[in-house]
Amino acid sequence: MFVPMRFTLGKEERLKSKKLIGRLYEEGKVIKVFPLRMVYIQTEHTSKFPAQVGVSVPKRNFKRAVDRNRIKRLLRETYRKEKHTIYEAVDKPYVFMISYLARDEWKYADIEHKMKKLLTQFITEITQDEK
Repeated sequence: MFVPMRFTLGKEERLKSKKLIGRLYEEGKVIKVFPLRMVYIQTEHTSKFPAQVGVSVPKRNFKRAVDRNRIKRLLRETYRKEKHTIYEAVDKPYVFMISYLARDEWKYADIEHKMKKLLTQFITEITQDEK
């Protein structure tokens, strides 16, 4: 059903659909591991990958676009490296959005550690929901 996993984050793995994003924030469940927050929903999507992901950084916390873009790059990179944990654990398609909540920029290693925690917490939560 799903394509084999590669360590890339291509166009089809990114969440772009405005309808899905709207539905995600209306119906989605939330997991927080400061400074990250994940809103997720189990739904069909157009991609042949098991998950579509989007990242966001609020303009309220980072006024300059340069800073927001850098943090988004860091979030995408840490997700790209850790997505194999999700791909191995899920059998249904999921859509989620990862938001950055802190008011200052964290180091890459710290964000990477928190991303691992967030994704493992997501996996434990969806396996509990299936039981």
